[in-house]
Amino acid sequence: MSDGLVWDWRPDLRDPLLVAAFEGWNDAGDAASGAADWLIRRSRARRFASIDPEEHIDYQSHRPLVELVEGVTRSITWPANAYFAASFPERDMVVLRGVEPNVRWKSFCRTVLTVAAETGCSTVVTLGALLGDVPHTRAVRVTGAATDPAMVGQLGLVRSRYEGPTGIVGVLHDACQSGGVPSASLWAPVPHYVATPPNPPGTRALLERLAALTAISLDLGDLEEQADAWRAQVDNAMADDEDVKDYVRQLEARVDAEAAAEQGVVLGDSLSDADLPSGDDLADELQRFLRDQGDDT
Repeated sequence: MSDGLVWDWRPDLRDPLLVAAFEGWNDAGDAASGAADWLIRRSRARRFASIDPEEHIDYQSHRPLVELVEGVTRSITWPANAYFAASFPERDMVVLRGVEPNVRWKSFCRTVLTVAAETGCSTVVTLGALLGDVPHTRAVRVTGAATDPAMVGQLGLVRSRYEGPTGIVGVLHDACQSGGVPSASLWAPVPHYVATPPNPPGTRALLERLAALTAISLDLGDLEEQADAWRAQVDNAMADDEDVKDYVRQLEARVDAEAAAEQGVVLGDSLSDADLPSGDDLADELQRFLRDQGDDT
């Protein structure tokens, strides 16, 4: 065991890559962790290693869960960062599914790269999701970065222009770059006014870009249906609220203008941030509606 790494068994993989997603700051709407969960379920992946939570997790931030049977304590489930061996027809994959560590991020990243090296992974792909001023009515425009700049253009990614605080996804991507490990970081924006998980459109967009990057065919039909149902639910929540509908229309206009500008087309006057109303109150109202809808099902 090194830096808390525990091997259950060692898989023999075909041309693998490592895909990582973490709950927490990097996971708006659970879109990124949802993508990892989808990969694990779809491939019937088997867990083969984990990182001891004692090394990196503050249990007051990520508390263990107690399962009860008839009021009697049965077991405690600890926060986990676990590795799964997933097999697809084209190639294999190591899926790291976990929670963002609280401490010792550098050693955490070294442990991730150790597993990548010892399982023969040629590439590391991190998945993330962030809250953004984007409308739920438009296709999710995945942003990204890669150690090979040509990869960004090849995948049709919107190049990320974010500067500011980062999470474990950004730190792991940087560790890969410093260590000479080919890597890509894919990010899906989630509408900030409807951030309650899950977010099927964000999850689907991440998996679609991942499939293009890895040359793995993924049947995302189930997520397409879930995304359509999710949009219909949000539309229903907005139906009688002209303030919310007007806010979304303004977001649509700005996103459309930005997309047109990238193609050298001018669509009238673009909106500035000052033109958009604050969405906090609208978000609270919309999310209350969606939670109520969930309670009724």
